[in-house]
Amino acid sequence: MLSNKSRAWVPLMAGLTLSLVSFCAAAQTFDYQLAPQQIAPDTWVLQGKMQDFSRKNGGNIVNTGFVVTEQGVVVFDTGPSHRYGKALRAAIAKITDQPIVHVLNSHHHPDHFLGNQAFADSTIWALPGTGQKIAQQGGAFADNMYRLVGDWMRDTDVQLPHKPLEIDSLALGNHRFRFYPMTGHSGADLLMLDETTGVLFASDMVFYQRALTTPHTPGLDIWQQDMARIDEIPYRQLVPGHGPIVQDRAATAQMRDYLSWLDTTFRNAAEQGLSMTELMATPLPDRFAEVRLSRAEFARSVVHLYPRYEDAAF
Repeated sequence: MLSNKSRAWVPLMAGLTLSLVSFCAAAQTFDYQLAPQQIAPDTWVLQGKMQDFSRKNGGNIVNTGFVVTEQGVVVFDTGPSHRYGKALRAAIAKITDQPIVHVLNSHHHPDHFLGNQAFADSTIWALPGTGQKIAQQGGAFADNMYRLVGDWMRDTDVQLPHKPLEIDSLALGNHRFRFYPMTGHSGADLLMLDETTGVLFASDMVFYQRALTTPHTPGLDIWQQDMARIDEIPYRQLVPGHGPIVQDRAATAQMRDYLSWLDTTFRNAAEQGLSMTELMATPLPDRFAEVRLSRAEFARSVVHLYPRYEDAAF
């Protein structure tokens, strides 16, 4: 039987236990639990969730990857936060003790470069336009990510790329990487083909089974032209910026189909004088209805792009 003094300790101990459980749960929450998937010899991909940014996923919605060679590691994109970058680096260290020599930032959107701090001792490359955009907009992107995902972003600062990528290929060990600069998604978009394995890291020029985003595209016509160029690249596997890896042309076919439909839908709506609200109510074709976030991203694309079509029509 508990004494009065013992009973007084019960609520206190219960409170301490609850606080400890809450603290441990919070600590566990901030673990990205990155699990590299080997998709080809020497080649690993970390596939992000097919979601939008949230405090639950910490911004881990992006596909990043790395290639291990005899002379070091090449990393493609560094993720949405310093915490992610450190987790990516730790995941690489479990697979190889080779140094991380080269890091590529595919473009200036925050989920692709805000892990750069963890790779400051490597050479970080980006297209000249990407470096300029990170310098101009990186701070605002980081601030917005803090608002969207909270404490996942702790200690994240903008680390600029070290060198402008102005070469079309790079050899490291027994791997040769070919670079393809494009503009359709963000205005400065880098794709990297490992000619040794046939793996194409397509960045956000290609989304698959997850709706594409359009806030910085110079135009759907330009994106469609770039997609035609991508289809000429002799890849054997394609790693999209978001969505599952594919061994065929299904991802680029879906992209070309959606971009064409979006362009035609916006043009027809502008010619008919539809308002944004009316356009947003447009039913999605069945073939796109099952694509993740298709309805939400369609609405965003209306906001991003429809005024251009209205101006062209009138």
